[in-house]
Amino acid sequence: MAKILFVMTGSDHWTLADGSLHPTGFWAEEAVAPYERFKAAGYEIVVATPGGVVPTVDRGSLAPEFNDGQENADRVASALASMTELQQPLRLADVDLADYAAVFYPGGHGPMEDLAVNADSGRLLVGALESGLPLGIVCHAPAAVLAATKDDGTNAFAGYRLTGFTNTEESQAGFADKAAWLLQDRLVEIGTDFQEGEPWAPYVVVDRNLVTGQNPASAAPLAGELIRKLD
Repeated sequence: MAKILFVMTGSDHWTLADGSLHPTGFWAEEAVAPYERFKAAGYEIVVATPGGVVPTVDRGSLAPEFNDGQENADRVASALASMTELQQPLRLADVDLADYAAVFYPGGHGPMEDLAVNADSGRLLVGALESGLPLGIVCHAPAAVLAATKDDGTNAFAGYRLTGFTNTEESQAGFADKAAWLLQDRLVEIGTDFQEGEPWAPYVVVDRNLVTGQNPASAAPLAGELIRKLD
């Protein structure tokens, strides 16, 4: 059975501009929806995090208001509890890309804390991009792109069309004026061709082997695009 690697944050907090720590982790929908799509398509899932830390779910992502009501919030929580792979993550430093058919990065504010500056993740992203391996990254997880530096000092994603959580969405979520930096700004600064869809609506951008999604609602459509690349 072919395997898809989930690279996930190991952080349970996000350091804000004033130095305070906002409790976070990964966003439930962004892990659950793709997981279900990939499993239904016959793929095995392997999770890796910095240091092999068991990833923490952002408790806010299990709230009814972010899941179209209590019934679906309960379903997402139940699905998350059944994802046993989350309890046995590999160390990111030990990952061999040759073992996987595709790589997927779920978001949440956690990646802004650790994956944005993680050299192991950066090397993995450079390798995936240059090898042509299907690579999916959603919402805040494109923060990991910031660490994808090539030997010549340039960013491997410069010139790629991509998307991620926008300044508008961060503002509407109430964090734009609290954040030490904004994802969209940083992605533009490193030379990516940042694409912005309607706030909170599904929006997926495909450029070569790279598939990116703007927000939580984009996670399932992104998984569909990755599966099409794998077929």
